[in-house]
Amino acid sequence: FVTRRKKFAEHPGVLPELDLVEEEDQISHEIDLLDDDIKGEELLNIFKAVEPEQYVEEDRKWSQLSKELLGEADSSDDESGGSSSSSDSEDEEMGGEEEKAKQKILDYTEQDLVNLRRTVYLVIMSSLNFEECVHKLLRLNIKQGQEMEVCTMLVDCSAMERTFQRFFALQAERLCRLKKEYAECFAEAFKRQYVTVHRLETNKLRNTAKFFAHLFCTDALNWNHMSVIRLTEQTTTSSSRIFIKILLQELAENLGLQKVNDRLQSPPYAELKANLFPVDHPKNMRFAINFFTAIGLGGLTDDLRQQLAQNPAKFVPQRAASSSSSSSSSSSSSDSSSSSDSSSDSSDSSSDSSDSSSSDSD
Repeated sequence: FVTRRKKFAEHPGVLPELDLVEEEDQISHEIDLLDDDIKGEELLNIFKAVEPEQYVEEDRKWSQLSKELLGEADSSDDESGGSSSSSDSEDEEMGGEEEKAKQKILDYTEQDLVNLRRTVYLVIMSSLNFEECVHKLLRLNIKQGQEMEVCTMLVDCSAMERTFQRFFALQAERLCRLKKEYAECFAEAFKRQYVTVHRLETNKLRNTAKFFAHLFCTDALNWNHMSVIRLTEQTTTSSSRIFIKILLQELAENLGLQKVNDRLQSPPYAELKANLFPVDHPKNMRFAINFFTAIGLGGLTDDLRQQLAQNPAKFVPQRAASSSSSSSSSSSSSDSSSSSDSSSDSSDSSSDSSDSSSSDSD
C-alpha cells in the first residue's frame, strides 16, 4: 500500500544509468496490430544454416552497430588513439573466432542416422509394391557407406513379420541387381546374422533364413558367401542348425534337389562343399550325413557316403593304436593274474608239505 501511495517512486520504470536517449531524440512507433499491410516476417523465426565466414562477418557488423548505438565507438576510438595493443588483441580474438567457426563439429548422438532409419522404414512400409519401394529408396540420395542401414532395415522388417513376406526379399533382390554396393552389404549382413543367430527367436530365425534363401535362389548373392557355415557338431548350435535346415530346404524347394547338388559339385563352390560336407574326420562325416538325412536332403550326401565306405583304411591306424593299447592292458592284467595264481599255488604246496611233516613226527 505504501508503495502504491508513493506511486512506485522507489521503482522507476527506467533506471537513470540506462536512460541514454534524450527525450527529443526518442521515436515512438505507433503500430496498428489490425492493419493488414503489416509484414510480420514470419520467416525470421525459422533457423537457416549459414556459412561460418558469413556468420563471422555478420557478427562483426552487429558488434560495430551495437557499439555505435551505445556510444562506445567514440570513447573507444579516443582511448585507443595510437595504441596498437588493443587492436592486436581484437585481431587475435577475431582470428580465434574464425578458427572456431572453421572447426568441424562431430555429432556423436547419431541423430542423422536415426532420422535415416526412420525415413527408410516409412518408405518401406508405405510402398504398395517392391518396385515402388526400390524406386523411392534410390531417390533418397543415400550417402556412400550408408547402404548397410538400408540392408539392415530390410532384414529387420522381414524378421518382425508373423510369416515370411516375399515383399522384403524382392526389394533386396532388386537392390542387389542394381548396385554392387548393396550386394556386398547383404553378404555382410548374412555373415552377421549367422554369427548372432542364437539371439533370434524361432519366428525371426525362420523369416531371416527364408529371406536369405530367396537371395541365394535368385543368384542375387553368390553362393560362396555361405562358406561361413561349417557343419560340424562343435561349430554349430541348435539355433544355427535350424537356420541351416530352413536355408537348405528353401533352396531345394525352389531350385530342386538335383540342381542344388549340381551347384555344390561344381568347382567354383569347392570351399562351400568342404564346409557343408567335411571329410577331415569320420565323426564329422557321419554327423553331416545324419543331419542331411534328418532334414530330408539325404540325396546330397551320396558322395560323402561312398567316401566314408570306400576309404575306411584312412582311419585304420587310429583304430589299430587304440586296439593295441587295449590288448596291452589286457595282457598285463592277464600276466598279473597268472602270477597271482602261481603264488597262491606255491603257498598251497608249502602248507601241504608242512602238514605232512607234522604228521610224520607224530
